[in-house]
Order: sequence, then structure tokens, then C-alpha cells
Amino acid sequence: MFRISTLRHLRRHYSLGQCYSLQYQSPSLTWSSSACKDVGSIAPHLRALRLGSLLSSQCRTLSVSLTLQHPDCTASRNSRSRSAQSPLDAKSNEEREQDNQGLEDFGTHAKSYSSRKVFRKTSPELQSLQFRDPEDAEEEPEVKPRAVQKNTAYWYFLQCKKLIKGDKLAEALDMFQSQMLKVERLQPEEFNYTVLIGGCGRVGYIKKAFKLYNNMKKRGLVPTDATYTALFNACAECPWKDSGLEHALRLQQELKAKNIQLNLITYHALLKTHALCSDLRACFHVLKEMVEKGHVITQETFNFLLIGCIKDKEHGFRFALQIWRQMLKLGREPDAHSYNLLLRAARDCGIGDSSLASRLLLQSEEEVTPKVTRAGQKLRGRKERTSERTINVEALEQQIFVDAPAGPGVTELKKETLGKTLKSMTLNRKAEKNLKEQEVSSALVPVSHIVPVESGSNLVAGVGVKPPNLLDLHINNPHVVSLGTVVTPSDRLGLMGNMDGFLAKMQESGVAPDIKTLTLLAEVVEPKSQSESSLLSVLEEHKIKPDISFFNTLVRKRSKLGDLEGAKALLPILVDRGLAPNLPTFCNLAIACRRKKDGLQLLSDMKMSGVTPNAHVYSALINSAMKRLDYVYLTEILRDMQSCQVPPNEVIIRQLEFAAQYPAKFDRYKSKNTYLEKIDGFRGYYHSWLNSMAAEESPHPWDKYRIPLKPEEEEDGEEESTASKGTR
Repeated sequence: MFRISTLRHLRRHYSLGQCYSLQYQSPSLTWSSSACKDVGSIAPHLRALRLGSLLSSQCRTLSVSLTLQHPDCTASRNSRSRSAQSPLDAKSNEEREQDNQGLEDFGTHAKSYSSRKVFRKTSPELQSLQFRDPEDAEEEPEVKPRAVQKNTAYWYFLQCKKLIKGDKLAEALDMFQSQMLKVERLQPEEFNYTVLIGGCGRVGYIKKAFKLYNNMKKRGLVPTDATYTALFNACAECPWKDSGLEHALRLQQELKAKNIQLNLITYHALLKTHALCSDLRACFHVLKEMVEKGHVITQETFNFLLIGCIKDKEHGFRFALQIWRQMLKLGREPDAHSYNLLLRAARDCGIGDSSLASRLLLQSEEEVTPKVTRAGQKLRGRKERTSERTINVEALEQQIFVDAPAGPGVTELKKETLGKTLKSMTLNRKAEKNLKEQEVSSALVPVSHIVPVESGSNLVAGVGVKPPNLLDLHINNPHVVSLGTVVTPSDRLGLMGNMDGFLAKMQESGVAPDIKTLTLLAEVVEPKSQSESSLLSVLEEHKIKPDISFFNTLVRKRSKLGDLEGAKALLPILVDRGLAPNLPTFCNLAIACRRKKDGLQLLSDMKMSGVTPNAHVYSALINSAMKRLDYVYLTEILRDMQSCQVPPNEVIIRQLEFAAQYPAKFDRYKSKNTYLEKIDGFRGYYHSWLNSMAAEESPHPWDKYRIPLKPEEEEDGEEESTASKGTR
């Protein structure tokens, strides 16, 4: 192309009558020709130049200079052009200058195009641009370039994990759905879905968790054990326990149909789901399956069983003590969480039938404990495994639910275990009868009730012996025959050695109490006792820093007794330790404000301290006024509530509706009731107040985790809200 172009230019300028001298320079040779007017004399030199063996790098240095030789040539050219009257006379001076400039740049573009071998063809769309109307070009939308992929799926996994740890689940879900899938169009991996399902599981967002799980399966990704653990955890933390249990059972059936084996952590998540959403019997079914699969029963397994015991408010404390002894029998050491669960059982649950609890908790361990086997026994054709103690789940289940009627499908093992338990009860009753008949001395009289022992005393009053601690594995105390009436949480704490015996048991196990342990102890110790007054010294002894929840518990306990001054006396102690009262503190103080003067003074003090009363504070005051049938007090509370523009919630509306009703057997014409004289005035003010106040709408538990919808997605959002109501 270079040689043909050179020859073409020479012919062109030769037609104009120009004379040139041709020079060629390269690293290998230097050649020049004399001035000539005939292009034919130059062409042989160009042919010789084409035949030369030159490298590509040498060809790039080729330069041809064309210079004007003689002024006569210019004059002859001008005369020749005038005589010929060529059409080139119409050219302007500017075009001639451009030609001269092109001669100077002759051959310089070869450096850019000489090495190019592939030429891209234009598309039909680009070719049609020249035929497009200007008006259509303005209306055509601008084409946005596709975003360049900068991040990977693992990078998004780390970012979502960081956001979830910072309690920003909604942002993590938005980043995954909008940025990763729609903008960058990345193919998600299994861990991207698992980390989001785990975040949804911690807050009980069960609907989103299973939606991600279904999308994960649609993409062909294989869920792992961590995925199933997160799903079961979402079922356990669901605000609606019936819905959570339904999803858990459905997932469990799906895994069984696919023959997927679960690991120990996933079984613990399933056990937690049944403990929170079902009952203790369902927990034993999961425990039986764990033992059949060969999993080792750990201390964490017993913690979930203790959670299942707390679900039974009538017999939960007895169940917890039996599970506790079985844990010690199996050789599993309890931790701080185990002791905290025992205190929760003592606070929230009863012991059931006292006579049955006495036979089960006070008899010897050999008679009541199910037989413990070892998993290392030799089987046919199998080697002996490591000796791990296993539990007879069916025997333990029959021992715990001994008072329940047996179903028609009771196995022989269950009948045998039940017979042994009843036999041991009969022997215990005979021993009790013999002990009563003997009466060896007045000091050995059978005690029908275990008196809670204070921290400064180690003996039962009138007997001179130390009462047993039901947390011990072996109880050998012939002086204690049965348990008496165990009603209050302090009575149940006395069965565990009271506060000193409980802390000594923790120290014996090598477990240090935490602030949660002492907060629970503050709830279950006897009010106005020495144990309650020594809680602060126990804090200093174990070097535990108290928090505001600990003091709120003490304030609430004194307020329930009506001791407003004693509750207020804790506020200076709270401030001295660097803490400040919060809304729950004032809410607990409101429980003790049974008079109108105290309640209005509390509201005034809150406003002076810069704290706005909320619906919980007003609800506590309304409850105190309702119990005393003080309708003037109720009217003042509603008036202050209206001035502060605090919207009533569902609980307050229910309380006020009950207060505005006449008693069932009230007859104003038959007798005079000084307490109900002003109920009519309160009823009139309440109805007018109700019309002027806007009720507080209860927020949905999942609203703060949902991604805000765009305008075009509003219709889909309405469908989702309808579906969530159906799930609820």
C-alpha cells in the first residue's frame, strides 16, 4: 500500500508539471535519485525498492521527501496550466495549501496502520445513524453503559456478615438483592444465602428466611448443615410459635424424605425449636432420635431440655430438678447458663403435686435414676468405640411424666420402667410410715415442711439438722420425709439451698456467677430478707459490675409490695454507681404510686428531669388507680396523658374499658357505694377523651427488617402484606 500510494502521488504531481528529487533512507541503505520530470524514470527505482528484502521495522522508517527543484519548473507549470485551461484553476489557495501540508505529512500515518490486521465491521445500527431524523434522536432514551464488575460473591458475603453483626439486617438484604443480583448480576453462592438466613433466624424473620431458602434451591445451590441450623433457629425465634412449629415440622419431614443426616448443632437448633414452640414431650422425641443416630448428649443438650421444662408452668420446677440430676448422673458439668435456667424455673414454674414431688425428689438415686449405658459396648462385627455414657430416654421420659396416663401403645420397656418407679414409691411410703411409728426421740420428729434457711443460719428451726439441697445428686437425710407447700419463688429457692447454698453449689462446680445470675436471684429471694440486703455485697465479692436492669429488678420488687419510699431509696445507690434511671425505672416506681398525689408527683418529676412518660408508665398508673376504684385519679391520668400527646396502646384501651364498666351485681338504687359514686363522670370523660386521642398502632415485628419498596413495587408490597397476615 505504501509503494502504490507513493507512485500515485508522484503521478499526480507530475501531471501538474512539478519536478522532484526522490530520497530514501533506512538503516540498511541510502538511495537518492536525481531531479526528473518524468515519472517513468522514478518508477523503476520504486520497483527496485519493492523487491528489496527489508524488515518490517525498517519499513516503518521509510521516508520519502518531495521538494521543488527549480523555479523555472514552477513558471513552466503555471504557463502550461494556463495554456491547457485545466479545471484545476477553480481551486482556491486554501486547497493548495492543504495539498502542500499533505505532502509534508506524506507517509507518517503508516506507523498507525501498518501493523493492524483486523478491522471491525460497523453494525447496522451505527450505519443507520446517518439516516436518522434529528427529532427521533432527541426522543430516544439514553443507553446506560453496563456496570463494570468490581466485587465477588465472597466480598458480598463479608459485607453482609458485617452488617448483620451491626444489627443492620435490612441493609444487608438490600445489598444482596439490589446491588449484587440486579446491578452487578453476580451468581450467588451457598454462603451468601446462608449468612442472610442466619441473620433472619436471629430476629425470627421466618418468612424471609424460607423465601431465601426456596430461591437458593431454585438456583441449584445445595444447602449445608449451617443452612438447616439457621432455618430451625428462625422457627424457634418466630414471634408466632404455632407458625414456627409448623415450618419446623415441615422442614423436618423434608429432610427425612431426602435422607439428609443432621449434625449435633442442627439437632440442637431443632431441640430449641420444640422447647420454645412445643412442649417437653416433643423435646424427648428429638432427644431419642439424637441418641439413635449416635450423637453424644452434651451439657448444651440438657440446657435446651431445661428450656422445655420452663414451658410447663405447673410442673416445670420438678421437671427441671429431674433433668438436672440426670445431667449430673451422666457426668456433664453445668455452666452459668444452666444455673440461670434453674433460677428461671424457680421464678416462673411450680412444683406440681407435693406428694408426688416428694417421692420423686427425696428417694435414693439408685431407685429413681434410669439405667445409664455406655455407647462403647461391643456390637456384632463392630469395633469398640470410646466409652461414652448414654441415657435411656424412654426410662427418663416415663420417670418425668409418671403422673400422666399411659397411652394404648405403651411398650414393654415403658411398662417395666413404670412398674419399677411405682414399686420404689411404695417402698418409700412404707419407710415413711415406719419412721413415723418409731419416734426415737423428740429431736427426730419428721418434718412436714422445709423451711427456707436464711444466709446466716444453717439449721432448720426446731430440728437442728441441715436441710437437703435438691441440686445434689445423692440425698441421704432420713429426717426429711416429704415436701410441704411450695408456692412462692423463695420457697423453691429454699429447696436449692437458698441464695448461699445456690452460690456455694456454683462455686463447687467451678462456675462464677454473672450479672444475669444475680438479677434472677434478686427476683426469687424472699422480700425484705437478709439475702436481699446482701445482694450488693455479693456483687462486690465477685467483682461484678451492676447494670440498670439489676436495680430495676430491686425497684420493681419493692414497688409490688407498696413500699414507694423503699423503692425511691435505691435511686441514690443507683446514681452513686454511675448509672442513670431510665423509663423502666420510672415504670417500676409507678407500680407503687397507689395514691393520686404520688402518681402526679412522679409524672411531674419525670418532666422536670427531661424524661417524657410513655404508654407503659401510664399503664402502670392506670392499673394502680383501677385497683383502688379511684376514678378521680383515673381522670387526672387521662388528662395528663392528653396534654403530653401520648397515644394509648391496646393494653391501656383494654384497662380503661374494664374500668368504665359497671360491676355485674351493682344496683345504685338498692344501696350506696362510695367507691362507685363517680363512675358516671369518669365514663363521660373517658368517651370524650377516646374520641380526641389517636390510638397507637402496634408495629409489625418485621417492619424494620423489610426493604423499602420502590413506587413500581407497591403492588407487590401489598400482596406481601396480605400474605404476612395469613402467616400470622
